[in-house]
Amino acid sequence: MAQYTRLEVASVMKESGMVPLFFHPDVELGKKVLKACYDGGARLIEFTSRGDFAFEVFGELNYFATKELPGMIMGVGSITDAAAASLYIQLGANFIITPVLREDIALICNRRKILWSPGCGSLTEIAKAEELGCEIVKLFPGDIYGPKFVKAIKRPQPWTSVMPTGGVSPTEDNLKAWFEAGVTCVGMGSQLISKDILANKDFDGLTQKIREVLKIIKKIKK
Repeated sequence: MAQYTRLEVASVMKESGMVPLFFHPDVELGKKVLKACYDGGARLIEFTSRGDFAFEVFGELNYFATKELPGMIMGVGSITDAAAASLYIQLGANFIITPVLREDIALICNRRKILWSPGCGSLTEIAKAEELGCEIVKLFPGDIYGPKFVKAIKRPQPWTSVMPTGGVSPTEDNLKAWFEAGVTCVGMGSQLISKDILANKDFDGLTQKIREVLKIIKKIKK
């Protein structure tokens, strides 16, 4: 069962400004990734459900985070149907991220007051997601739309909270463009937790990278 409500998760997303994304089938490597992110100051992780038996890996990682990393909020991304959402909720997922807008997933999450963030690509989709109870909309793929799109939709809908994923890099110029456009937080995957970091098991480097990105975001938001 989720340990955090959707409002609690949304609050941490807004405060930290960043959600790291990753997937790896090796549970022990995954634990070290979580610990490195945690030591760097991250308090949210999106585990992307992309491989066979990914739910088993997530279950072990979430158990580890609950026991060993106080305050770490684990959720799941790349969910495409209500059955998968229900499965991960049973494993304690604290938030559900989807690449598309699906009402069946909204209903499942809303029943348990779990944050869900659907991938949207138009103002109509965003408005529909908010009507279904979405707190923070995922702009996906972010590199297709860019900061100008966020700035444009915030004019008629200043209440909309946006999290771009894809097209976000851990540089000050890129992050500044997104946050000045009005995003609530950003999702970062391979640009942050890169293949090289995983291959070389450079967990100290990952900790430092997380720390630096959070420092940049904090500076920009001030």
